[in-house]
Amino acid sequence: MKAPTQERAKAVEAPAPSREGKRADAKTPRADPYQLQSLDRAVAVLELLGESEGPLGLADVCERMELHKSTAHRALMVLERCGLIERTPENRFRLGLKLYELGSRAVEQIDLRARVHPWFRRLSAQVGETIHLGVLQKTSVVYLDKVEPNNRRTWLSSRIGASNPVYCTAMGKAMLAFLPEGEAADIIGKIRFVRFTHRTLMTPEALLRSLDRVRRRGYAIDDQEVEDGVRCIGAPILSESGHPMAAVSVSGPTSRITQQSVPGIAEHLVRCCREISASLGVRERKRVHAPSPFEQHYSR
Repeated sequence: MKAPTQERAKAVEAPAPSREGKRADAKTPRADPYQLQSLDRAVAVLELLGESEGPLGLADVCERMELHKSTAHRALMVLERCGLIERTPENRFRLGLKLYELGSRAVEQIDLRARVHPWFRRLSAQVGETIHLGVLQKTSVVYLDKVEPNNRRTWLSSRIGASNPVYCTAMGKAMLAFLPEGEAADIIGKIRFVRFTHRTLMTPEALLRSLDRVRRRGYAIDDQEVEDGVRCIGAPILSESGHPMAAVSVSGPTSRITQQSVPGIAEHLVRCCREISASLGVRERKRVHAPSPFEQHYSR
């Protein structure tokens, strides 16, 4: 029974030569059970463009990778459609800005939970309430971390790994407000509005008005929009480009987070988010502070 197995192994280790084989052999381990030839080839094209001192044409890619013209063309078209490469006016190809965005997000999110924890402990001690860290996932906010104040018993039902809709959470609105207009519009168009309380925002128009207020004051409020008796204040952690990589919220009962206490808590929260961004190498941006943020929110 061993002989057939050895024969199969030899067959895998010694593939028939082809015009596309030399670079693939150099880049991909033989007999790799997870090998996807088209994906490996696309990654190789990205690496080739990344190593090049300037944009490359189709003929350059074919020659350097020893690919058939049709094969190279398919790989380039897929990468261009995804925004990972760009075509120049001279019909040549270079790396796309989508790669910069993905790379920046990867750097920003490396061990984000561990990085923010010291600030969370301090913020929780300052405001005496529960602190959450969340990220945007399609039309929801996913909770990555939660810190409870030491001097209070845990009472909030939120759990790490759980999610809530983006349109009625402070963290969700804080991130949505600072996304590029097209990206935000795409998310809003996919929202299925469900009422949780009588204060839940139920239309795209109401949500857009709320996001406009968030942009003016720098933070968002969930005023019992998910759960009666619970008020939350959220602010984004922004990247160097101003893109929200995550958000932080302060949550508690309306008996403690009162209407009068919102501005003071928000001041601590926004400062915390800016310090987290600075710790990740983001230079602080000058923002115009809108006066009386509480009145702006409750004047609707």
